[in-house]
Amino acid sequence: MGLETRVKPISYLKAHSAEVMRDLADGAPPLVITQNGEAKAVLQDVASYAETQELLALLKLLAMARDDMAQGRVQPLEGLKDRIRARAAR
Repeated sequence: MGLETRVKPISYLKAHSAEVMRDLADGAPPLVITQNGEAKAVLQDVASYAETQELLALLKLLAMARDDMAQGRVQPLEGLKDRIRARAAR
């Protein structure tokens, strides 16, 4: 189900806030809130928000790793143990 099916005006949120919160807690998809016909906010439950943030963090790490590879900032796995021990000895 896409977000376009869960679009409500802010007046709906004001009138049905308890129901909206209950639905979100029960696993309903995010709700897009509009003001003057324009999308202004997205409401989602805390668990799915945390999951989204974790996913974004992982994607950022992947992008950083891709950039490191492209810039040649990588080292072979061989000898990793020795490099770690050498750093720890400093």
